[in-house]
Amino acid sequence: MKKISIFTSSLLFGFSLLISCNNAGSSKTTDGMEVKASLSDTPEYFNLRPKLEKEYGYTHAVRIGDDLKISGAVSMNDSGIIVAPGNMEQQMKNCYADLQKILQHYGYTVDDVVAENIYTSNMADFIKVSGFRNSIYKKQFPTGTWLEVKGLAVEGQLIEIDMEAHKTK
Repeated sequence: MKKISIFTSSLLFGFSLLISCNNAGSSKTTDGMEVKASLSDTPEYFNLRPKLEKEYGYTHAVRIGDDLKISGAVSMNDSGIIVAPGNMEQQMKNCYADLQKILQHYGYTVDDVVAENIYTSNMADFIKVSGFRNSIYKKQFPTGTWLEVKGLAVEGQLIEIDMEAHKTK
């Protein structure tokens, strides 16, 4: 009789563990969508501007497990038109607004950002307005690189920002 009760207890424990593992990681994002953490490394893709991303040949973000990689955000509308041409500060603000939309889609915040790379066609102008980043990163700045480049993908782009984020359990 004891062998049966030990076997039954082990079976029930294993079953309850399986159920709790299947329900682990379920949470709601700020937009009310339910996100379930996956135990696999299956990539989850997100397109912020699907038509443009298909045209240019990239995906704006991909999450694999707890890691999120975000392609460079630029100051662009859904039609691919540069927003705020010639205005470094406004283009930078527009980049961060898009990046925050992507982070929120997956239930991340800027506190989860571990790397940020900034590409600009005018480093001197970027340095003048880079203090805006203090309003974005209030807890800790991520690692990253700032590079001045000859040009970006679309004429009129002054800045592009990419990110990597990690969600801790």
